Amino acid sequence: MTEVFCAIDCGSNSTRLLISDSSGQTLSREMRITRLSQGVDANKTLQQEALQRSYDVLSEYRSLMDSHGVTSGLLVATSAVRDASNGAAFLERAQEIVGVDARILSGKEEATYSFNGAATGLTPGEEPIAILDIGGGSTELASIIDGNLESFSMQLGCVRVTERAMGRGVVSQESQNAAQKMISEEINRAFSSVPAFEKLVGNVQLFGLAGTVATLAQMDVGLNEYDREAVHHRVLTREVAKHWFEVLKAMTPQERLGLAGMVPGREDVMTSGLLILVSVMERLGINQLISSENDILDGIVKSLLRA
Repeated sequence: MTEVFCAIDCGSNSTRLLISDSSGQTLSREMRITRLSQGVDANKTLQQEALQRSYDVLSEYRSLMDSHGVTSGLLVATSAVRDASNGAAFLERAQEIVGVDARILSGKEEATYSFNGAATGLTPGEEPIAILDIGGGSTELASIIDGNLESFSMQLGCVRVTERAMGRGVVSQESQNAAQKMISEEINRAFSSVPAFEKLVGNVQLFGLAGTVATLAQMDVGLNEYDREAVHHRVLTREVAKHWFEVLKAMTPQERLGLAGMVPGREDVMTSGLLILVSVMERLGINQLISSENDILDGIVKSLLRA
């Protein structure tokens, strides 16, 4: 019997699914905005409406898994569930719905899966490869440095920064300053905790993962509908990221939705994601990154294929 694997990522802002056959061929890749982290930063509890949104999507995914004949898989939960007092209860219910193993990942595990997924098919060049995974609640930076995978999970994410500092509407200078302070302090903590990151400054090929970078790539192309081939491995400059931050910060979330490439569900948190992106690029001293549609899901499937 042909084995079919699935990976499910219950992230802070979105719930995503990858179904793959035993040769690594993608059979289905899905994403739904569920905002699981709604209110977690302030209350340390997953809210009932956020839980229900996630359970509904997981039920939908279970049907897709059945239609593709999934034989095994892994569901992972990340920042929002790590931080929530009722995270274990969520994981138990999520596992009941999808019927595959489920785990809460540490920040290091999350970074490792993300790096292994993004590195799929890449040929290392003279510069080391690093990944930046901007999620809803956390942001992972990871790279192989001197033969070791070095990583750090920053308590930064587009939802967390929005709820704590940036706000959801037109961005005031005061809000921007507060968000920038929060971001800069956490980036400094990452570099203090992992001194090896200094070796990447001015000498790294950075791959950007997840919704902020994918949406930026779509906006840069001007896509009205998602096209993986158009955004995967698209080169994006720091100037492009800064430009879109300036454009979006002067708009309401509703106005942002009118822009080609804006993904519904990201319109209120995109400014925070872009400020994180620009700040990390500045700290690394680089002017461009590459958008990657291969991410933590691909890393999980690779691990299942090897098991």
